[in-house]
Amino acid sequence: MAGSRGARRWIRWVLRHGAVRREVSRQAVKGDLGAKMIIDPDVVRDPYPAYEAMRAQGRMVRSALSWSTVDHEITTAVLRSPDFCVGLRMPENGPSLVRLLLSAGGSWPLGPVEPPSLLAIDPPDHNRIRKLVTRSFSAKAIARLRGRTEEVATGLLDEMEARTGPHRRADLMAEYASLLPATVIAEMLGAPVSMREKFLEWGEGGAYSLDMGLGYSMFRSSEKDIDALSDWLSGHFEHLRRHPNDSILSSLVQAYDEGEGRLTSDELLSLALLLLAAGFETTVNLIGNGTKLLLAHPDQLDRLKADPSLWPNAVDEILRFDSPVQRTGRVAARDTEVCGYPVRRGALVLTQLGGANRDPAVFPDPDRFDVGRDGADKHVAFSQGIHYCLGAALAKMEGEVGLRALFDRYPDLTADGPAELRSTRVLRGYRRLPVRLGDARVPVGA
Repeated sequence: MAGSRGARRWIRWVLRHGAVRREVSRQAVKGDLGAKMIIDPDVVRDPYPAYEAMRAQGRMVRSALSWSTVDHEITTAVLRSPDFCVGLRMPENGPSLVRLLLSAGGSWPLGPVEPPSLLAIDPPDHNRIRKLVTRSFSAKAIARLRGRTEEVATGLLDEMEARTGPHRRADLMAEYASLLPATVIAEMLGAPVSMREKFLEWGEGGAYSLDMGLGYSMFRSSEKDIDALSDWLSGHFEHLRRHPNDSILSSLVQAYDEGEGRLTSDELLSLALLLLAAGFETTVNLIGNGTKLLLAHPDQLDRLKADPSLWPNAVDEILRFDSPVQRTGRVAARDTEVCGYPVRRGALVLTQLGGANRDPAVFPDPDRFDVGRDGADKHVAFSQGIHYCLGAALAKMEGEVGLRALFDRYPDLTADGPAELRSTRVLRGYRRLPVRLGDARVPVGA
């Protein structure tokens, strides 16, 4: 039995990653820039020189398996256009060998890139499912959460302070940046906060499923983490049926149980997975990237200390300058044209969000980090169009509250050794960020 499961997983890896990995690796050796951006670990660690090299090649660049762009106007046009979709569909009359392999691969885990995930489906199903939770993530709803988020931040800083003792050293990612959004989203969804470390562990593993061309070992590990989170959620749904409450997950379980075509079983599980994992992934990276940037640019931190009203704009500048999500893709649903460039039906266009956010046509002197930048909010860090990030307002609020609370408490915070980047390619953030706290401005528990 275990052997057959392993064989099915291997087939899924070949179809989703193995064939792509081989071709992209081959093209990267030939010097293809787009392929290097996907597969080269040095480029993944610092993609920004590659973005500028791509910009020099043109607004739309033909690369291995896709078109690619770092142009802000084209990125926005593609993401907003009804001529593009997120779904990569295998036609029913596709090659018989491919259809046979798809069948032999068994069922795909309900991950973030598998239908019916909101990231992987188009209207009308996308609109129907998203409508069930949109109100919970509205600007008005998030504003009501601000006070509670400030309480959570204060509590986590108290705990970190107590753990560090006289040496004043901490890993900001493990002890603060990850726990703040994980706590808030767990409370929002009605999931037990005591599970937040497991959610973070499973979410980090599942995040690799967003990447193209994974090695088999990482693919297997990612699938197992997604399966573990799915199994936990399925059990939690049963708990909510016995003990309903006013949480988002409880309302979704009710929508499924009431039937009437509102949610299928797979849609319920997929939406819950996305809300729980995506509810903290972007914000963890936002807080970590923001801390790293402000420590590296003390002049900008001084501006924020002198004028705290700049904090909301500073969050947008962090999102622009070092985007937590670096790229997303769309498929042409029909023959179309984007800013004068013809795109054939079925073509994949990779919009390099991190590169578009440094387009000099939109952001003058784009490689300068400026917390007071005019127009910083023109970034595309949360995508655009109908797939604009559902949790954008939540992430920005948590980023502002989390960073401001940190630097208000520890105005002399400094780096304490090299930071460690995660090896994910689509998501950009830190696994470890060692810091020395310095003296606290307020006493613990105050």
